[in-house]
Amino acid sequence: MPFIDVSVSKKLTPDIETAIKAALGDAIALFPGKSEAWLMCRISDGEHMWFKGTNDGDSAFVEVKLLGSVDPAGAERFTARMCEILEKEAGIAPSRTYVRYTGGGDWGWNGGNF
Repeated sequence: MPFIDVSVSKKLTPDIETAIKAALGDAIALFPGKSEAWLMCRISDGEHMWFKGTNDGDSAFVEVKLLGSVDPAGAERFTARMCEILEKEAGIAPSRTYVRYTGGGDWGWNGGNF
């Protein structure tokens, strides 16, 4: 049950959003047992974001929420891949990107809980 929430300061075209979504589908497999089959993602663009006290460059904040615990090695690989994706597809520098991970067991779906 992964959920990836991507917020970026710049406005994205539908093609860029689709490219990011497709790349997230591949990247989630960097976590053991996770796949695009259960992935939900949200991409929010045009957000008002400040980083290091300024908004003079594009920035990104990514939240990755996982059912179960967060595998540290998977998180390390995912951060590297997420920064590559945002730099390639949206031109956002890795130095202006934060990625946060949360794991837990309290997830519901289809009228019940896991």
